[in-house]
Amino acid sequence: QVQLVESGGDLVQPGGSLRLSCAASGSFLNNYVMAWFRQAPGSQRELVATVSSGGYYTNVPDSLKGRFTIERDNAKNTVYLQMNSLKPEDTAVYYCTAGINYRDYRPQYWGQGTQVTVSS
Repeated sequence: QVQLVESGGDLVQPGGSLRLSCAASGSFLNNYVMAWFRQAPGSQRELVATVSSGGYYTNVPDSLKGRFTIERDNAKNTVYLQMNSLKPEDTAVYYCTAGINYRDYRPQYWGQGTQVTVSS
């Protein structure tokens, strides 16, 4: 069993940056592929970034490349999502997940989510 706790969500102005953190307990993160999802009100949940178990491979949708970066520190059992040049459409609840299959990602555990609001 893995417990995931996100932090770092906040209200930020357009063009600003945020770094979300996800701390895991109950198991070693290096056993899992990790990913961040987000869900805006009235929208479907969206996969925004994936990182392989060893941290060597990452994937971000083309629409977010250049602005979003995922990284992990297995020694600290923590995963991060760096978000730059934020836009109002990035407003959503962001969820950290742990799962399997980097190329066909299947989440197995979810955090409770952290709210990101981009507004002036």
